[in-house]
Amino acid sequence: MSDKKYRIVIADDSAIIRGLLEKAFGRESDFEIAASVSNGRKAVDFVRDNPVDAVVSDVDMPEMNGLESLKILTEEFNIPVAIFSENIANKNEALERGALLFALKPPLSEFKIQNLEPLIKKLREKLSDKVTSSSQPSPSPVSAKSDDFSIKEFAKDASLTHKKIEKQQEGEYKILCIGASTGGPSAVQAVLSGLDKDYPLPILYAQHIDTGSDSKMALWFKTVCSNIPFSLAEDGEVARPGHVYMAPADVHLVIDYINSQGLPVLKLSHEPEEHFLRPAVNKLFRSAAHFYKEGVLAVLMTGMGRDGAEGCQSIVKEGGFTIAEDESTCAVFGMPKAAIEMGAAKEVLRREKIAERLWELS
Repeated sequence: MSDKKYRIVIADDSAIIRGLLEKAFGRESDFEIAASVSNGRKAVDFVRDNPVDAVVSDVDMPEMNGLESLKILTEEFNIPVAIFSENIANKNEALERGALLFALKPPLSEFKIQNLEPLIKKLREKLSDKVTSSSQPSPSPVSAKSDDFSIKEFAKDASLTHKKIEKQQEGEYKILCIGASTGGPSAVQAVLSGLDKDYPLPILYAQHIDTGSDSKMALWFKTVCSNIPFSLAEDGEVARPGHVYMAPADVHLVIDYINSQGLPVLKLSHEPEEHFLRPAVNKLFRSAAHFYKEGVLAVLMTGMGRDGAEGCQSIVKEGGFTIAEDESTCAVFGMPKAAIEMGAAKEVLRREKIAERLWELS
């Protein structure tokens, strides 16, 4: 296998499909997810300003569909595009317009990570052939020196370990907050699968999500995590222990106040976006830190950017406990990395270890 790392953009209007693609490609050592977007226009805009090796795109998307963006990406930017569509009728037109390959997307009910192995293998072969056959191979994407980050080196400097760092008092925590972005649905699913309705804390979850996709995602979570109640948060409702409340699209999920039983009353806020994000993980985390102080337990998982890092810092400052997902299981190690670099992660754990640790701490 080549040492080259292929930077890809995923374009699909389904957050669930994007999450599955992110997880599948994230497990491959020779692929790197440069961006994950909801339509062709966003893919074109990203490619215009960033080094990219290929785009994996759906066809039926709002604003600009995959065939329209395919033409721009291949002709203007010479970027290879793999079309991943559930409609076989799109195949001929996609290939005629210059698609590198066409792969048929299975129904969501039959969708498994394993389904993506042929697509990944074929894309790898096509990209490898393209580089080999070119008389002037495309230069490797430029990576900032600040991204040259070794979790082991940093853990040594910050005295972080992948084991328990502090002995916590049983029942010390009153609320669990989870934040994620790129690759988040599958990551959070892995954690929630290890919890259940008897988990003693209310669970508030902020996920970067496109408008119109939140109901579908909530339904998906209810299907794959039937072990624990899950719903979109509603304005003014009381968050109960052993129940997951996810921020709807385009609103911030925060705590309005704590009721007489010590439970959080939720608020859906239309305050401005924070760093172009709404919902923002920072908003949720800071809100929890404000009301519950040292009683906050938080998990920051896979995602692009830095959202959630400042929120983790607020929680730690108030005496709460934060867990950052380890780089080895992240689809994109942006948000957890930012928290770790700020000294705002009290513990760093692989995804499959987080649920067990949450039980220990709660």
